[in-house]
Amino acid sequence: MPRHERPRPSATARTSIASAAARLMAEDGITDYHLAKRKAARQLGLNEHAALPDNAEVEAELRAYRLLYQGEDHEEILAAMRQTALELLELLADFHPYLTGSVLDGTAGEHSNIDILLFADSAKEVEIFLLNRGIDIEHVEPRNERVEAVLVMETDTADANLVIMPPHLERVSLKHRDGRSRERVRADALRALLLE
Repeated sequence: MPRHERPRPSATARTSIASAAARLMAEDGITDYHLAKRKAARQLGLNEHAALPDNAEVEAELRAYRLLYQGEDHEEILAAMRQTALELLELLADFHPYLTGSVLDGTAGEHSNIDILLFADSAKEVEIFLLNRGIDIEHVEPRNERVEAVLVMETDTADANLVIMPPHLERVSLKHRDGRSRERVRADALRALLLE
C-alpha cells in the first residue's frame, strides 16, 4: 500500500506511541526520535511502519515525562548543562556560536549532548583554536550536507557537539527533519534563560 494511502493511527494510538517513545528517550537514553517512535510502536503491538506521531508530539510528551517523573533532578541536570553551554558559547565567541537542541528546548536529560552551532570559515580554524587550549576533540560524521564538520568534546556535564557551518548560513533559518524551525540562542539569551 503506498505511503499516502496508509491509514493513520487513531489519535489515541498516536498519543500512546508518543508517550512510550518519550519514556524510552528519558529512561534508555535514546536520542533519535524516529528510532524511539518505531520501538514504542513495536512495544505497543502496533505496526512500526504506520504513520507515527511527529517529533513535536514526542517532544511535548518528553517534557511532561521529565516534569512528572524526574522533576528536581531534571531541573538540576538541565541547569548544569545550560551553564556549561554558556561557558562554551563564551569560549567560542569568535565563531558566532549558538545553543540549539534539547539543552535549549528543555528536553535534555542525563544521556543528552549539548549542541552548539558554530559559523566559521573552516573547521580547521576551530580545531586549531581548541587544540591550542589543550581541549581534546573527536570528529564525527556530519548528518547534513550543509555541515562542514562536527567536533565532539567532553565537558564536566555532557559531551558537546560543535556543529561547524559556513558563515553565509548563519542568517539561514535551519529546520528540524519534520519541518519545524530549529530554535537557537546566543550567549545573552541563554544567560537570561538561566536567570529565570
